[in-house]
Amino acid sequence: MAETGSWRAKFRRQPYVVQLIWASLALAFLVAAGTLNWSLAFIAAATFLLSLAPILFVRRIGVQLPMSFFAGIVIFIYATIFLGEAFDFYERYSWWDVVLHGGSALGFGLIGFLFVFTMFEGDRYAAPAWAMAFIAFSFAVTMGAVWEIFEFFMDQTFGLNMQKSGLVDTMWDLIVDVIGGSFGAFSGFLFLKGRQLGGFTGVLQEFIQKNRQLFRRLRR
Repeated sequence: MAETGSWRAKFRRQPYVVQLIWASLALAFLVAAGTLNWSLAFIAAATFLLSLAPILFVRRIGVQLPMSFFAGIVIFIYATIFLGEAFDFYERYSWWDVVLHGGSALGFGLIGFLFVFTMFEGDRYAAPAWAMAFIAFSFAVTMGAVWEIFEFFMDQTFGLNMQKSGLVDTMWDLIVDVIGGSFGAFSGFLFLKGRQLGGFTGVLQEFIQKNRQLFRRLRR
């Protein structure tokens, strides 16, 4: 009973959007299993397990994720795998893939900045702000390029259609990656300059506050 209560407490501590997503995945799994729709049941279960991966990963490396950052990751996984594959949103909505690419690039831009800032242990003056932002931008675009290579590999090896229209689809994905990565990197630049960009610089600040041991040289 104590363990069950602990799981309930952990569930309730999560952002409401994460609770809603997990509840919808559990419901989809039960309905799919009851109707012997094993494909949907597998996708629902896989999506749920992947949404837990960030929690397990950050615990292993001793990092705490801001709730907003974790919620963004869960939403992305849910939109990509469950809605995209189980309900075919990629085919239903032509803009679905573009939005997800932009969101992931923005996230990688923020992650890239935090990675660089961690390397300097929070020293704002270890390198020019534009240089840190450029490295974060490069990280985001590199991750987008690696994903396009993965899509090409899957299409060529297993006969899938992840690239859809081929070169045109790839180029638009890369363009969106550049835009999203620029936005994430620019958020880091403004953070170093003591300025705000909506909630994005707030996410950076929250991450740093939760993981002060990684930013020992940070000075106000």
